[in-house]
Amino acid sequence: MPDDTASRYRGRFAPSPTGPLHFGSLIAAMGSFLDARAHDGDWLVRIEDLDPPREVPGATQSILDTLVEFGMQPDGEVLYQHDRAQHYLQALQRLEALDCCYPCGCSRRDLRSAAGEHAGVYPGTCRNGLPPGREARAVRLRVPELEIVFRDRLQGEIREWLPTACGDFVLKRADGLFAYQLAVVVDDALQGITHVVRGADLLDSTPRQILLQRLLGYPRPVYLHLPVAANRQGEKLSKQTHAAPLDTARAPQLLCDAARFLGLAPPPALRKAPVGEFWHWAIARWDVARVPPERAIRQH
Repeated sequence: MPDDTASRYRGRFAPSPTGPLHFGSLIAAMGSFLDARAHDGDWLVRIEDLDPPREVPGATQSILDTLVEFGMQPDGEVLYQHDRAQHYLQALQRLEALDCCYPCGCSRRDLRSAAGEHAGVYPGTCRNGLPPGREARAVRLRVPELEIVFRDRLQGEIREWLPTACGDFVLKRADGLFAYQLAVVVDDALQGITHVVRGADLLDSTPRQILLQRLLGYPRPVYLHLPVAANRQGEKLSKQTHAAPLDTARAPQLLCDAARFLGLAPPPALRKAPVGEFWHWAIARWDVARVPPERAIRQH
């Protein structure tokens, strides 16, 4: 059974409405749901609709309906990030008051042309002031010379030297939208999230989020990064890789497949049982020690 926690467990599942849920989404949802229920805790759902250009009409309702059909009913109201810009702005203003961020005038084209040995790491062009002729576009965090070290419940000790791993990263984008890294940190803190269970594709974002938590004075959740489902080419299942939407008519079978992915061994009878019976079985047997420690597992 999971370790006891000092305060009531509060977990969350936070999908982006870029399309319907697929098998990879089901694994992340199941892992977070099982961990919350095994701790007798709360399981919240947050729709991370920060990026309107990437949203698919109807995807939000599809996601919520699918979760219910698969037996995952959230505790409390669903939170929508598009309603929370004022909270993100307040956090950004706190960071500005601490001189932790600065305006950046670089375009994507500028960044591509400046990419060298550390592609994807901001080269610091605007760190000491906007170059002549450039206007502020985005806001970046001034990343200190710092190594972030934390222990993931599955992946073990993670160490990252932030200046070369990510450099000064964006908090507010050139289009005026707040960046994921800031929004997720603010919402986890304001929702009182104690445990974050999500896919290992987000593991590299965690050190950045821990830095923001430190700067803003927020508590650090306990992290668990599950292996992600990949296709035969090793690509993460996603809308971009044409992952098939979940078929609610096959909910019992798909739940059993996802449970097997997470190291459980559901009996064959559960493939035809009501979803409530599956969850009763799975919650009683949830154990992180059974989950494969890989960051990705190919589906055949």
